[in-house]
Amino acid sequence: MSRPDPRQVAQTAALSRAMAGAVDLAAVKARSDAAARGTAPATGAATPAGPAGRYVVDVSEETFQTEVLERSLEVPVVVDLWAEWCGPCKQLSPVLERLAEAGRGTWILAKVDVDANPRIAQAFGVQSIPMVIAVVGGQPLQLFTGALPEPQVRQTIDAMIEQLRDRMPGIAAAEKAAAADGDEPVEEPDDRFTAAEDALDRGDYAAAESAYSQILAAEPGNEQAAAALSQVRFLARAEQADPAAIARADAAPDDVDAQLAAADAEVAADRVDAAFTRLVAAVARTFGDDRDRVRQHLVGLFELFPADDPRVATARRALARALF
Repeated sequence: MSRPDPRQVAQTAALSRAMAGAVDLAAVKARSDAAARGTAPATGAATPAGPAGRYVVDVSEETFQTEVLERSLEVPVVVDLWAEWCGPCKQLSPVLERLAEAGRGTWILAKVDVDANPRIAQAFGVQSIPMVIAVVGGQPLQLFTGALPEPQVRQTIDAMIEQLRDRMPGIAAAEKAAAADGDEPVEEPDDRFTAAEDALDRGDYAAAESAYSQILAAEPGNEQAAAALSQVRFLARAEQADPAAIARADAAPDDVDAQLAAADAEVAADRVDAAFTRLVAAVARTFGDDRDRVRQHLVGLFELFPADDPRVATARRALARALF
């Protein structure tokens, strides 16, 4: 049986919330209209020019309407807001370019130099860079800020595409065209991950945990395996989670095992803030090995969610105060 990935569920929910509160970019569109009527040429959408290929394009204030707003009516346009002096930008931009090429037109990458195009930066409310925004149907959706690891960037964009596929026919059309051209990206399967995923599908959590642990033993920096391992360990516990554990823990605040079990039950019931608050409080009133057990359990729960999840950020600050 297929099981939901807690991190992808959290990302999809965040995308849905953000879609409901999109910001109007009419001011930038108006400037683009004025530029198009004047002497500044607008780049045609059918022949994009970009640093990395067909699916990456440099955008200015003059070409913003054509390259971003109009294109976003067909497929999502991911806007990379960067600057030449920004070191993290130079780490993130090549990642986005590779992923855009691999996407084969299911989304377009628009690169905006904020120093050269301050009005675009102002319209998006840029406060720090790199900042990555998706524009969907002419409306912006903030994806993330900062140079995230490639697996997390890929996961964020994949979650967006999956959510929008039924609403934007251009995505399916691009996928169909890529397949017809023999240009569909083929990702070589990793037998190690395949074995772990097969074990997870069978409900064999021990085998899945062992497989992911072996990957990490060989590649300590493999973030995909680390995230998957945290999820497998939680799923194994969550399947046995007892909602009554919450009441038992409330009645016995000094019982560390009860607090850990209750936190798992709360996360399984989507009461994430309550789980984090419970364990931070347990850290504050315990010492020695008990404190370390609670801390490690809480950090493991953090890893189920995107690094920029505000609930995680808040809980990390509270944990730091409790420890120090």
